[in-house]
Order: sequence, then structure tokens, then C-alpha cells
Amino acid sequence: MKIYLIRHGKTKGNLERRYIGSTDEPLCPQGIEELLQKRTLKIYPASPEKLAVSPMLRCRQTAQLLFPGVEQAVIPDFRETDFGRFENKNYLELSHDPAYQRWLDSNGTLPFPEGENHEAFCKRCAAAFQSLSEQWQKDNVRTAAIVAHGGTIMAILAHRIPSDFYDWQVKNGDCICLTIDGDTIKAEK
Repeated sequence: MKIYLIRHGKTKGNLERRYIGSTDEPLCPQGIEELLQKRTLKIYPASPEKLAVSPMLRCRQTAQLLFPGVEQAVIPDFRETDFGRFENKNYLELSHDPAYQRWLDSNGTLPFPEGENHEAFCKRCAAAFQSLSEQWQKDNVRTAAIVAHGGTIMAILAHRIPSDFYDWQVKNGDCICLTIDGDTIKAEK
């Protein structure tokens, strides 16, 4: 089975390098244009048998642009992390916040103030992926796609393939293809 993990297209917040987790913003015009260009490069499956998405608008819009007419299964646990007080702010706006500096110094392992704990976020995403991929394997699905967030993709891959969370950063609109054969899993960017 091949599962394509696709990060949503760009939003205004992405262009401004903001921490966008729980803010439900749409794709920006540049994000839409870039997705349509990438679709012509055929880096995505033509029409996956199964399509799962984060409930956030930017993911649902990306899935609709890339796979028009394919039914979307909305998976609530694929939503991005809750950045708490850092939500919708960028580095410059946070640079004088001592809590932000502590979070940076921890390599992102401290909980976000008033937000989500990194470990809980990773467990949430990994458990949702595990359940979904097991069901797809039982159903003999050959090709599937998940449209989610950068953090969600990193959490899934760091759990399934021994690695550091940040080893799996993916740009907006890009994807990582997982090949699952029994207990063996391989990832390709």
C-alpha cells in the first residue's frame, strides 16, 4: 500500500511565517496557484482509493483541488497542534517573550503556553494514523492520500520510522510517499 502524506497549500499565515495551528484560515491565491502547478507535475496519485483530511479548511481545500470528486474522510486527530499563546504570531512578534525563548531552547519539546503538549500531539496523530492505515490494509487499499499539516506529518513519520521529529519537515504542497508492506514501512520524499 502507498500512502501519500501531503501538506496543505500555503495560507496567508504561512506567507507571514506565523504559527498557524487552530486558526482555520483558507488557502491564499499563491497557495492555490502553486498546488495547481504541482498537480501537473504528477507528484500526487491521480485518484487515490481513499482520502483522509484534517478538519481544517486549508486541508479540505487542498484535497478538493488535488483530488476533485474524491470523497474526503475528515479525521479530527489530524488537526495541527494548538500553539496556545503563540498562535497566529511570528518569530518577530514573539522574539521578546521569555516563554518563547524557553520553548526554542527546549528544541520544541516544552508545551506551548496555554496550548498543546508536544508529546500528546504526536501520540494523537500517530494513533489516528495507525488506526486508519490498519483499516486500509484490511480493506486491501493500494493507494491512499492524507492531506494534513506539517506537524501532523512529522508526528506520524517520527513515530513510524525511528527518527527525529524535525527530520520530516515538508514544505506546503509537498508530499512524502509511504510504502507499507506488512510490517515494513519505507518513506520517500
